[in-house]
Amino acid sequence: MFQFLYMIAFIVLAVLAVGNLFRNVLTLGFLSQRDYNLPMPPSAYPEDEAAPIVPHPELLDESGNVIDEPLLVMRSMSVEDAREQLDALYHQSPGSKEDL
Repeated sequence: MFQFLYMIAFIVLAVLAVGNLFRNVLTLGFLSQRDYNLPMPPSAYPEDEAAPIVPHPELLDESGNVIDEPLLVMRSMSVEDAREQLDALYHQSPGSKEDL
């Protein structure tokens, strides 16, 4: 008798999960086709309060101007160079043994 109740509960949960999955896929499909570049209507903001566009502080230089250069520049290095740098960091750490 308990096996029958477990099977019914599992079937109900499985149907709910598949329905939720189907609903989420449809919602994702609709949201992916939405155009986010449309301007907001003027009624979206109160009259006395305009929506200022403030860039993130990390995108500004010391004088407050927006930086137009890349923030991260990576260079390739050989495995030997990486090992040397890691060894140097290891030997500079407080708990390292100097006699290696």
